[in-house]
Amino acid sequence: MDIFLQQMINGLTLGSVYAVVALGYTMVYGIIQLINFAHGEVVMIGAMVAFTVITAISGAHTGLPPFAIVLAGVLVAVPACMAVGYTLERVAYRPLRSAPRLAPLITAIGLSIILQHLAMIIWSRNPIPFPQIIAVVPYHLTGTEGGATITNVQIAIIGGSIAMMAGLLGLVYRTKLGIAMRATSQNQVVAGLMGININTVIALTFVIGAALAAVAGVMVGTYYGIAQYQMGFLLGLKAFSAAVLGGIGNLGGAMLGGLLLGVIEALGAGYVGDLTNLCQLSDFSTAIAERCVSDPNLTLFGSNYQDVFAFLVLITVLVFRPSGLLGERVSDRA
Repeated sequence: MDIFLQQMINGLTLGSVYAVVALGYTMVYGIIQLINFAHGEVVMIGAMVAFTVITAISGAHTGLPPFAIVLAGVLVAVPACMAVGYTLERVAYRPLRSAPRLAPLITAIGLSIILQHLAMIIWSRNPIPFPQIIAVVPYHLTGTEGGATITNVQIAIIGGSIAMMAGLLGLVYRTKLGIAMRATSQNQVVAGLMGININTVIALTFVIGAALAAVAGVMVGTYYGIAQYQMGFLLGLKAFSAAVLGGIGNLGGAMLGGLLLGVIEALGAGYVGDLTNLCQLSDFSTAIAERCVSDPNLTLFGSNYQDVFAFLVLITVLVFRPSGLLGERVSDRA
């Protein structure tokens, strides 16, 4: 039972990050039917910008508490990623809005590569140890040190993700902007005739998704303790898979898919695969491989098979229910 409880905690932590990133995919797809494959790189930029800010403040010895320093990193990373998201939409996607659907898809892949290499030029290709200025405090859930534990970082990630999901749902279903977003997802021409500025709504959708991605990037950097210019690729791929699993275009589906994907990975790793050294995992392969040279004892929940379990379940669900677990209800699309 302790193993099950521990893996559930680990899975919910990882799944919360997947869910937040998946919301960015599903919001954009729900409005303009575009798979923004550059979204994972926006997560990476958020982590890198936060790293720069946190390192600068920590090195200046300002005396600020650790939480305030991390919060400052988030407050800088969010507008930076929002600017990147707006630029991508305005420069690359808007001119292709009426083009065949393959054109923006290829453009998204190209933008992903461009952002990776820009990050490599700015922050180097080497893995960057993310500043671990917040002391990790474990809480033993079973009353013994050998039982299941949850840390303050995990609690912050899960709680922050829930808060962002609830805030996004409130925005979409309780505000005028949300009404405009849902109207645009239904029919852009009719929404424009009703006085809605379609370009503004679509741009704001990219901006909101980028803001969520920035926070997710800080979460990943804080939790794993590492950042690297390729870190957004696999994370973005899994978040996109989570959105498809839950029902692409459906906000609730993105949340459910992300949580399920994280839990499936954790349980599969805990019960079927042996727990392995972090150096053998594939989440951030290049970064971890180089970091293990200096610290070979790094460990993390998971096994070499965790990705296999997640994608096997995804394929199984899509075979029997191609629209995803919650389907794609047009009225719920953001």
